[in-house]
Amino acid sequence: MEIFGIEVDLSNLINIGLKIGLLILAFIIFIPIGKKIIERTINRAGSNQKISESRVKTLEKLLVNLFSYVMIFVFIVMLFAIFAIPIGPLLAGAGVVGLAIGFGAQGLVSDVVTGFFLLLERQVEVDDYITAGGYDGIVEELGLRTTKIRSFNGTLNFIPNREIIGVANHSRGNMRALVDIGISYDENIDEAISLLEKVCAEFQQDERFKDGPNPIGVQGLGSSDVVLRVVGQTENGEQFGCQRDMLKRIKEAFDEANIEIPFPHQVNIQKG
Repeated sequence: MEIFGIEVDLSNLINIGLKIGLLILAFIIFIPIGKKIIERTINRAGSNQKISESRVKTLEKLLVNLFSYVMIFVFIVMLFAIFAIPIGPLLAGAGVVGLAIGFGAQGLVSDVVTGFFLLLERQVEVDDYITAGGYDGIVEELGLRTTKIRSFNGTLNFIPNREIIGVANHSRGNMRALVDIGISYDENIDEAISLLEKVCAEFQQDERFKDGPNPIGVQGLGSSDVVLRVVGQTENGEQFGCQRDMLKRIKEAFDEANIEIPFPHQVNIQKG
């Protein structure tokens, strides 16, 4: 059979098309099954070895990522086999091609090496709150090439591992909840601190707090206020909620005691 003047073996074309279709179908079925097996195996191993949930998630996402790369490679090899393209010469030629593009691939190698050490040293795990590569947020995935960080505004940032020069991990150990509140210079400082002690006593019964909170006194003298500080130790990730709750309760307590929290005033002067 001729197509555009080219002799084509229709039966062979149909045979190749069926093989490609079966190959795609097999991968569509097998890849989700493989990912499920990895997830269940990691979760079971994590339960048996008493590994932390964040570590389990990190290893799960990494292995799924590696599994996807391997499946892509296997798919390409099998596709070449269907078209009867010999793999040996291609692999042999890969050394020459690899040498040619080696300098361009330095970034990729750096990504993989950095990602390996991030995992090995457990600097970062999934669900950790970190600052790295100029981004601040929650780690959603740690791969050998890139790390995904979700910012608090919802943006998902993809950071090449080589860009992670240093990591500030805010999720290791207890965190500090810190509240600064200003009162007017006309108010009685001792009375305000006494009121803060009562508010802190309420929050000391809160299970989120591991130590405190306690008022530590005058933190600074502003242009229009005296700044008082309250500090406590909370569980990881709970510090922001605790700070918000304390600010709300302190504001309510100050209002009840008629203690003024300064705020900007606008004065309008009309000339007669």
